[in-house]
Amino acid sequence: MARPRVRLGDLSVGFVQPLGQALKHLGYDPAPLLRRYGLDASRLAEAGARLSIPRYMHLGHAAIELCGEPALGLRMGRASRLAQAGLAGVTAAQAPTLGEAARTLLRFEPLYAANYRGQSSFLEDRQGAWLRFYSISPYNDYNRFVVDSLLAGWLAQLSHLAGVPVQAERMDIEFEAPSYAAQYQPLCANPVQFAAANNQLRLDRATLELPNPQHCPSTWHHLLQLCEAELAQRTRVRSLGERITHLLGPLLNGGQEPDLEAVARHLQLPTWTLRRKLAEEGTRFRNLLNDTRRDLAETYIRDTQLAFGEIAYLLGFASAEAFQRAFKRWTGITPGAFRRNQRREGQSSVASSAGSIGSSS
Repeated sequence: MARPRVRLGDLSVGFVQPLGQALKHLGYDPAPLLRRYGLDASRLAEAGARLSIPRYMHLGHAAIELCGEPALGLRMGRASRLAQAGLAGVTAAQAPTLGEAARTLLRFEPLYAANYRGQSSFLEDRQGAWLRFYSISPYNDYNRFVVDSLLAGWLAQLSHLAGVPVQAERMDIEFEAPSYAAQYQPLCANPVQFAAANNQLRLDRATLELPNPQHCPSTWHHLLQLCEAELAQRTRVRSLGERITHLLGPLLNGGQEPDLEAVARHLQLPTWTLRRKLAEEGTRFRNLLNDTRRDLAETYIRDTQLAFGEIAYLLGFASAEAFQRAFKRWTGITPGAFRRNQRREGQSSVASSAGSIGSSS
């Protein structure tokens, strides 16, 4: 059985629009930079076009180097609008309240952004709700701006919808306070918490219940039906092996690898049934785990600046040495040699590799 290729994920090219607007606001023409990444006007206008997460992180880093503004992600967030999230965003813009808009935007996130390692969530209680964003860590110059742009973007999108400024009651950021930490504070009514357990913001009950003046009940329910249908289409899988591959990404964690029993619990199957069904498909759990780890390892090494110890942690290896041994067993070369080879091949123009931009999950 041919194994599915694992990628870190991708997102709609609509996310490029606020980046371009932020650069223009700072006095820079974004067009030459975007062309370097294969993102000309026709590509940005293509229905359903997607940009790989690693490519987006490299684009954002290049944009920050161009303008010299480390807080570019926060500027991008302020320029964000719901329509840039495609059908899910347009649907959220018809929700009856801000709370329903936020819930809709996060529920249908797979329609505009797919992160293999995790996804955003809307966690509601009596007093309010947490909007939580999953980002690949550990953090560096290539991914902090993603967290900045998403959290600031949620607030900008909801503010634009309500017609009044929306502040978070609380905001948590996973990474340490950056040099521009003071620029987060206008987003939150209380001090922003850095080095936190999650990337998230909290909205109080009064904010969630703010009405949407543009709400049309019939349009809202029609758009919800379209989102549900597209989500079902995107999440449909063809085999048990593929279902397990999609489960493994979030289950891989620091120093711990998921076992067959853990996966069986997630699938609500007896372990022996899971083992038998995989055998019927011509594979085993260990093969799927190794294939997933290998594909993710190659992606991390090729498309990020993460150290090998950090990659080992993300893939559930007990040590960097264990990861390096496994990688050499899979590929015949060390992770260091693989990265050097990839960098040599990458010396050709960025645009020539733009074919990977449109890969979808």
